[in-house]
Amino acid sequence: MRPEDLTRLFVERSNAGDADGVAALYEEDAVLAYPPGSRTVGRAAIRDLWETVLANRPRFEPETPLPTLVSGDLALTATPPRDGAGARAQVVRRQPDGSWLRVLDQPEFVSPDR
Repeated sequence: MRPEDLTRLFVERSNAGDADGVAALYEEDAVLAYPPGSRTVGRAAIRDLWETVLANRPRFEPETPLPTLVSGDLALTATPPRDGAGARAQVVRRQPDGSWLRVLDQPEFVSPDR
């Protein structure tokens, strides 16, 4: 029921190999900037992507959320990643039942080469 819960739920569901559960954290028309340099659009496509990723049984570690920025029914969540990906950020929206779902997800920000 808090925007920050989505990060914890993502880790729990991913580590359980639950692609449906991961996809359920996203709105129907959400946009995920993954794989790097690509966009995956829509809950169904996000589910298919995670099914492929989770088939390799990766292990995700919890990351401590940075302070959440909330404006009405929108929030910006972020974590400093342990894997050196630069940063992670998501825009989430409060749903009619009070829960939150991801609308935009940028799991990796990497500094451009100079």
